Amino acid sequence: MIKIFQYECRRLLWNKFFLGFLLVLLFYGWQVLNRVTILGVSHTAPFSSWSFGDYLSRMLPLLWIGTLFFLTFFTSGKARRVTILTDAAPMSRRRYALARSAAALVGTGMVSLACLAEAAVFYVRYFGFVRLELLLPALVILPPALVFALGSGWLLGRYRGWMLYIWMLAPILCMFLPLPDCLGIWNGSFFHQYPLMLGTLDPAFSLPWSILFVQGILLFLGIGLLLVCPQKLPFSTKTSPLYDTLSCGGGYDAKKDSSDRR
Repeated sequence: MIKIFQYECRRLLWNKFFLGFLLVLLFYGWQVLNRVTILGVSHTAPFSSWSFGDYLSRMLPLLWIGTLFFLTFFTSGKARRVTILTDAAPMSRRRYALARSAAALVGTGMVSLACLAEAAVFYVRYFGFVRLELLLPALVILPPALVFALGSGWLLGRYRGWMLYIWMLAPILCMFLPLPDCLGIWNGSFFHQYPLMLGTLDPAFSLPWSILFVQGILLFLGIGLLLVCPQKLPFSTKTSPLYDTLSCGGGYDAKKDSSDRR
C-alpha cells in the first residue's frame, strides 16, 4: 500500500498540471494580498485575523477546484481502464481507494501550505512579522472545506467522472448567493460584516458557535465520505470476462465475449 501511495503522489505532484496550477494559485494569491488584504477589511488591520480570513475565503474557490482536479486523475477514462488490472491484484479495492485518497490529500495539503507560505512572505515583507493567531482562521476555513471537497468529490467521481466538473462550481456559486450567517465563510460575508457588528475598532478575532458547528460538520462528513468504499460500483470490472482472465489465468476471446454480449 505504501508503494501505491508513493506512486500516486508522484503521479499527482510531478506533472505539468500541478506546477501550472501552483503558479496560477500563487499569482492570484499575491494579487489578493497586494490589492485587497493590504488595505484591511471592515476597518481592521491588514495583519489581523479578519483580513487574513478574508484572504483565505477568496482563495478557497481556487483551492476547491484544484482539489477536485486532483481527483480527476483517478476518475478519468484512462484511470477506469487501469482498474481492470488493479481489480485483478491481490490488494483490496478499499486499500487502493485509501492510498489514492491519501495521495490527493497530500496534494491538497501542499497547495494549501503554498497559499499560507505566500501570505507569510507577504506579512514579513511589509510588516516584518507573522502573527501565530493567524493559524486559527486557517484551521477553521481550509481543512473542513477541502476535506469535504475530497470526500464528496471522491464519491461523485466514482460514479460519474463528469460530475466533478460541475461540483467545481459550488464555491463560485456561493460567492454570489445570499447565504445564511453560519455559511458566511463560503462567500466571505462573515469577514466583512461580523467585525462591524462587534462595535469596536479592529476587534479581537472571534467565531460564533454556528460557524464552528457547520465547519465541524463539514470536516467530519468529508472524513466519513473518504472512508466510504461502496461494495459495488457502477463501473466495476469484477464481473467482466477480462477480469476473469487476469485473475484466473485463462485465455480471453474478444469475439466470443462480443457474441455473448449480443
